[in-house]
Amino acid sequence: MGKLSAVVLRCLSRELFRVLTAVEMDMKNDIVPASLIASIASLKHGGCNKILHELAKHKLLAHETKTVQGYRLSHAGYDYLALKTLSSRQVITSAGNQMGVGKESDIYIVANYEEQQFALKLHCLGRTSFSNLKNKRDYHKHRHKMSWLYLSQAAMKEFASVKALHDREFPVPKPTDYNRHAVVMELVDGYPLCLEDPAAVYSELMDLIVRLANHGLIHGDFNEFNLLLDNDDHATLIDFPQMMSASHASAEGHFDRDVNCIKEFFKKCFNYESGFFPAFKDFR
Repeated sequence: MGKLSAVVLRCLSRELFRVLTAVEMDMKNDIVPASLIASIASLKHGGCNKILHELAKHKLLAHETKTVQGYRLSHAGYDYLALKTLSSRQVITSAGNQMGVGKESDIYIVANYEEQQFALKLHCLGRTSFSNLKNKRDYHKHRHKMSWLYLSQAAMKEFASVKALHDREFPVPKPTDYNRHAVVMELVDGYPLCLEDPAAVYSELMDLIVRLANHGLIHGDFNEFNLLLDNDDHATLIDFPQMMSASHASAEGHFDRDVNCIKEFFKKCFNYESGFFPAFKDFR
């Protein structure tokens, strides 16, 4: 979604969220008939239809009429379900500007009651082909049919990965909470890779790839777009969409790609080349 509206979130009544949740509960069928939504939400049909129209007006549901009559949960609807839960936990109380748009996520600045700012990441895996995702994600290897809503398990996997890395003192943001496809984590104060001493940073990044591999993990998307530097030119990893086990069938290819991404970036942008670069076979 383009912008998170705290006003919309506050205006949505308990009944509206009840209906939105009812659609979510049967989202495996994609399009849910109004009669079934009313039954799940335990509401009278007339009152439920009024709420459905209201939710469609806010674009939290899409009304489908072509083949099957019913309602489908939209990206925005799923966003607000996650926001409602995080808000009820008092993890976040306000939403600010959108920081960035990635291949698989949108990033926003959010804050809590104490006005402490965090980064909110909303996974939007529907932008990427399901066949590519199935090849890259361990947790989809036995599934043949997937909805982008269920693919939001990526948020749970990312939160667990980042927490494990943070607990082991890897340079990653501190994770705060997650719900559905949303992850809340520390807002990193840093800047893109613009260097005065490329040799030191190159060595630190290669050491980080090696350290991950020694812990049985391959980042899978280790590049300049997923790294920030602090004022002392130390790197922080900020995105983990393709983190996988080193035992994954595609691990070696992703490890080599991570290494080559850093090699090519430093060669192209800083005219820096090094004879040192790790090989996957060293970690088998």
